[in-house]
Amino acid sequence: MQPLALMPRATAAAVHTVFSDLDDTVTTDGRLTAEAYAALEQLQAAGIRVILTTGRPAGWCDHIARMWPVDGVIGENGAFYFWYDHGMSRLCARHQLQHDERRAQAAKLSAVGARILREVPGCALASDQFCRIYDLAIDFREDVAPLPDSAIDRIVALMRSAGMTAKVSSIHVNGWFGSYDKLTMAHTMMGERYGLDLDAERARCLFVGDSPNDAPMFAYLPNAVGVANVARFSGRIAHLPAWVTAAPCGAGFAEVARSLAEARA
Repeated sequence: MQPLALMPRATAAAVHTVFSDLDDTVTTDGRLTAEAYAALEQLQAAGIRVILTTGRPAGWCDHIARMWPVDGVIGENGAFYFWYDHGMSRLCARHQLQHDERRAQAAKLSAVGARILREVPGCALASDQFCRIYDLAIDFREDVAPLPDSAIDRIVALMRSAGMTAKVSSIHVNGWFGSYDKLTMAHTMMGERYGLDLDAERARCLFVGDSPNDAPMFAYLPNAVGVANVARFSGRIAHLPAWVTAAPCGAGFAEVARSLAEARA
């Protein structure tokens, strides 16, 4: 990873879309700072598309798409994307599965969750599980005492043994039935919403993240950026980003926004 300050100005000026993780990337210690929120507005004011890509649940994504200065939200690690149509004054959604298919998976998710809670002491269902549609989120450090890597690995193993895809974020292990991820839905959203081929636009799109479940985006986008706290996962991320900020979390995200807006200006 190279310092973000060394990114060529021409590279930064060419960026038209920023995808970003949410927890510990835009937020800091679980809170949304005024600096980070202002950074989202700064990007939009500079004419840069902003799409959050998060493992957080549909309930959160509904609120974010409606209320925040973003162009859309990819949620539950790629299960759907939401955007707010200001012309029609309504929230719009694109889902991976139809309603009946989602209902059929609910019982299976519940059974896997119950087994994990029995077999991994100290973990818990994520507090936002009640407003999830597609995935199971197991908390290992948000509202519980931080668990060791061995416990996190055990949660992942139990999900995978049940036939689920499992990804580790900075606070949760998320599991779901299906092979989609943030990158898959990013391709879909860019094509359907904006008529853009993400393969052809890779050099002009940037991703900001911090944790192992961001690895597909880090690997795919040549100008992906990690906020400074990505370093704590350096041994657990399959692909590290090309660039890294000097500051962690929301302050690091604001650093990215300033760099892009100034280069574009």
